[in-house]
Amino acid sequence: MNSDPRMLDMAERLGRALLGRGLRLATAESCTGGGLAYAITAIAGSSKWFERGFITYSNEAKQEMLSVPHDTLSKFGAVSEPTAASMAIGALVHTPADIAVSITGIAGPDGGTPDKPVGTVCFGWSRRGGDTRTARIVFQGDRARVREQSILAALQGLLDMLGGSE
Repeated sequence: MNSDPRMLDMAERLGRALLGRGLRLATAESCTGGGLAYAITAIAGSSKWFERGFITYSNEAKQEMLSVPHDTLSKFGAVSEPTAASMAIGALVHTPADIAVSITGIAGPDGGTPDKPVGTVCFGWSRRGGDTRTARIVFQGDRARVREQSILAALQGLLDMLGGSE
C-alpha cells in the first residue's frame, strides 16, 4: 500500500484520542480490503486501542459477520448509507469495541452505475450507546486513489466523532 503521510499522521492522532478516552476501535471494510486496518496497525502500540477489523467484501460476509439485514442490502444495495450504518453497528454488536467505522464503495475501475458511479463510497461511524453517522462521497481518481481517499475520510470521520484531533 502506498501510504499517504497524512494517513499515518491521522492514525497516530486517532490512537492518542482513543487511548486518552480509554476507547477501543473496530473497523468494517469492503472496498478498502483491510487498508484502514493496515494503516491503523502501522502505528506502534495500536494494540492498546484497536480491537479488530472485519473485511466483508461480499454481501454474504456483511450479513454473516456484521448482521447486515438482507432487506437493507436488497432495498439499498451494498454501497449505501443504510448498509454502511448497519456495518458499523454490526461491528459493535460483534465486538467489545466502543467505536466502529465502516467503508463500502465502488473503487473501480468497473462496477459503477449512473446512480452510483465509480468512486462512490459510503461510510458509517457508530459509538456504543451513542449516535451513528453516515456519509456518501464520490471520489475522483483510479482504484488506488479512491481507496486511499476512503481511508483518509474514514479516519477524519473518527477524529470528528471524537471531537477533533489530539
